[in-house]
Amino acid sequence: MRISRKKFMQLGISLASIALSSSLYGANTARSKLSRWQMPDEGDRHSRTWMCFIASTTIWARRQINEVHRNLASIATTIAKYEPVSILVSAEDYNLAVDLLGGLDSHKHAIELIKFNLDDLWMRDTGPIFVKDDSGQRAAINFNFNGWGNKQDHQNDRLIADFVAATAGVDSVSSKLVLEGGCFEVDGAGTAIMTESCIINDNRNPGKSKSDIEAQLMALLGLEKIIWLKGSKGKDITDGHTDFYARFARPGVIIASLDTDESSYDYGITRDNIEVLKAATDAQGRPLQVISLDTPWEIETRYGTANFAAGYVGYYLCNNALIMQKFGDRDADALARQRLAQVFPQRTIVQLAINGIASGGGSIHCSTQQEISLA
Repeated sequence: MRISRKKFMQLGISLASIALSSSLYGANTARSKLSRWQMPDEGDRHSRTWMCFIASTTIWARRQINEVHRNLASIATTIAKYEPVSILVSAEDYNLAVDLLGGLDSHKHAIELIKFNLDDLWMRDTGPIFVKDDSGQRAAINFNFNGWGNKQDHQNDRLIADFVAATAGVDSVSSKLVLEGGCFEVDGAGTAIMTESCIINDNRNPGKSKSDIEAQLMALLGLEKIIWLKGSKGKDITDGHTDFYARFARPGVIIASLDTDESSYDYGITRDNIEVLKAATDAQGRPLQVISLDTPWEIETRYGTANFAAGYVGYYLCNNALIMQKFGDRDADALARQRLAQVFPQRTIVQLAINGIASGGGSIHCSTQQEISLA
């Protein structure tokens, strides 16, 4: 039976978090002057993956928490087979993280835990966006995370971007925009896909026009063209993140979600997205090949269904591998894997059950952030 999913439900507000002072970060966070940066394609070589290990009782239901922790450990240990993983973890969760990871020594230093006060686990949104310039110099953009339009407490998570930049040893580039990493997809060759619903929204960027926003994003991410999708304002806590709907496989090729449930608000939205993308061209004037992935009909219901994010485009590309979701729908899981294997023939495809994370509206992609390689 198909469960209605990903409905908007404002998450609980944490009053107990203790914010860390930015003065702790030291000289490495000196702000860089705005310059012509470029965000590489996610499939380019990484130095490491960043994650957060937390499932707070102020945000997550008790029935979800243990599974969310297990999911995070599973994602981290899988990625660590292909590249190093650095995980921010609150002091009270440190020993639990070590236990679920099977002990840090077993991973031969591929996983490191860094103590840091956290509100939630969504590193894709709270972490910085790593970019580089023509000379290869790296930097990290802070897009001023505000809890998806002040829908959730974020006094700790708003500090993550600068902390990660400092820990990685790169300058933090300040932006005047408020958005999250899940708001956009880039092909690394000048084209981006973005949703209007989460970026051109007064809960992030009041008073800013589309042209103003485009100009700033083009300079920060090295873009020449932005393809705008309408998105889904107010339907979920993110206001319709792009990485739930469409992803670049490579320049000119897009993986798009196709909702199979006619009762879902995403049924029409995903079809509209595909029509927009099929009619668009990229920065080089090429038409786009759009490959759709049907959403599953069967999902795990034990951890809640109101916010369940059932879709396959939330995969993550790490060095030499693609880590993707599975939901227990044998046919849909297999078909999604087959299609992604055809698009990424040089990568090892690994499917993980992440039902706890999915029950909170997220994916493997939402819980990760890539740090680009120096090479």
